[in-house]
Amino acid sequence: MADRYSIVAPFYDLLSGEFPVYGRGRRKAVELLALGPGAQVLDVGCGTGLNFALLQERIGPDGILLGIDRSPGMLRRARRRAERSGWDNVLLFQADATTFRPAAVGACAVAHGGRAQFDAALATYSLSLMPSWEDAWERMLALSAPGASLAVVDMQEPTGKFTAAAPLARLACRLGGSDIAAHPWTAVERGLSDLRSASVRGGHIQVRTGRYSTGGGTPPGT
Repeated sequence: MADRYSIVAPFYDLLSGEFPVYGRGRRKAVELLALGPGAQVLDVGCGTGLNFALLQERIGPDGILLGIDRSPGMLRRARRRAERSGWDNVLLFQADATTFRPAAVGACAVAHGGRAQFDAALATYSLSLMPSWEDAWERMLALSAPGASLAVVDMQEPTGKFTAAAPLARLACRLGGSDIAAHPWTAVERGLSDLRSASVRGGHIQVRTGRYSTGGGTPPGT
């Protein structure tokens, strides 16, 4: 999968349906996270950095944004995006989101003036790409500070009067490598408090945010 995304990375932003469909889910998630200036944010499966501008508007130059992705090609595009925009508070970490060591990510943040745990974490359209997305979720929790806000944005078949678009939605997910039946936002509903939700684009896009009150955990592989 990483090699596949390295191949498509130069064209990803054009092919992803960001403007007509999926950008709205990102915007809603960042809105619901209610980040403040100086926040330290983890972007899991950051891809080419499509969340970066939205997050930078909230955290400002005093915040830290650390993006994780397993594809070197996608990270190269993310790095170029950050450099072109003058965002020197963006850190990038190449790793499989289901197997990385949280301690290593925390150490990366500390080495650049941040903290080992994050004020917020989000995964937008990335968990459904991972057969063992629950492992990625556990690592997000392990890197979350007590009281951190977390968000998951992902896809399902359209509902209600939009069910006629279900075949198109299934095709889009299949082409992108996503499992439309994964429903990873259910992890937010199970484990967090102060839940907020949104459903956009005919229910195709599901957004969930919540607050992690337990503090960082220690999943396998730490």
